[in-house]
Amino acid sequence: MKKENNNEENINFSVRTDLAIEATELIMSEKEAEEDTSSHRDELDGIEITEENINDRIKLTKVRITNENGEKSTGKPIGNYITIESPSMKENDTETHEEIIKVLSENIASLAKLKKVSLILVAGLGNRYVTPDALGPLVISRILVTRHITESLPDQIDNNVRAVSAISPGVMGITGIETGEIIKGICESINPDLVIAVDALAARKTERINTTIQMSDTGISPGSGVGNKRMVLNEKTLGIPVIAIGVPTVVDAATLINDTMDKVLNEMTEKSKKGGEFYKMLSTLDKDEKYSLIYEILTPCDGNMFVTPKEVDAVIKRLANIISNGINIALHPAISKEDINRYFN
Repeated sequence: MKKENNNEENINFSVRTDLAIEATELIMSEKEAEEDTSSHRDELDGIEITEENINDRIKLTKVRITNENGEKSTGKPIGNYITIESPSMKENDTETHEEIIKVLSENIASLAKLKKVSLILVAGLGNRYVTPDALGPLVISRILVTRHITESLPDQIDNNVRAVSAISPGVMGITGIETGEIIKGICESINPDLVIAVDALAARKTERINTTIQMSDTGISPGSGVGNKRMVLNEKTLGIPVIAIGVPTVVDAATLINDTMDKVLNEMTEKSKKGGEFYKMLSTLDKDEKYSLIYEILTPCDGNMFVTPKEVDAVIKRLANIISNGINIALHPAISKEDINRYFN
């Protein structure tokens, strides 16, 4: 927040989302809202989108950012973003979970492009003591770690079982150490071929909370889901490829208010007498005025709140099970989900 010379506050508000699919949706909605769309054609330059309905419960969307224009318009680095959406993720739907795990493992493998002999470090980011942020640590608790076995008993390990290490570095508020520094130090010590980082994210749409998994080959910034951006974990900072896997577990309160205001204003505009003073006032309310209202509403609450569903405890455990199984199967093709469940149960 900046102070202007006239002592008026210049309030900046932007809808927060970690999902590439939502960033592209925002661009499309803004483009459709413009009367002269010809001047905004370049906004979609550098963005490729493909969609596939796996079945009536699972949707797969791939977003590819190909150049700087796409990077600038979406706010996402150049690379590939794969999103799996299913309302069954947060439900106790074992059959659909099996399908999601299959789709997830196949896409992790396609992003990773691993050789048979590879060392992988899986990092579970987040705070295990805060339920919406505990996804990463919970996933780590179910990762099949094999590096110590492949080193001590190489003759007893199938070639389709890769060397895997796992770490849950905690958060700086607990350790006093930057998460990126911990991961980088481990990478320099054990020299993995790939890092898979798992973290909780933030979404702009409530229907995507706990129902969406995003994978990308562009890395991740720990804590970005709740606005605490730290050292970015990517190929540039670590020197090796980084696959990021995340689930939106929270939504920004300001985003909820913004969407609610849009719906209320649209409803009031439709029901107002066309041409009347109230209609004119509603139809001409611009973004700056709306953002000022949001700021005034949130100021008593410090303006830094995130919302998560009440059943988050049970849902996070289901999501951790889905993601850990997807990672295990992708990294160890010789091992089935049944084998993994026998090991952990």
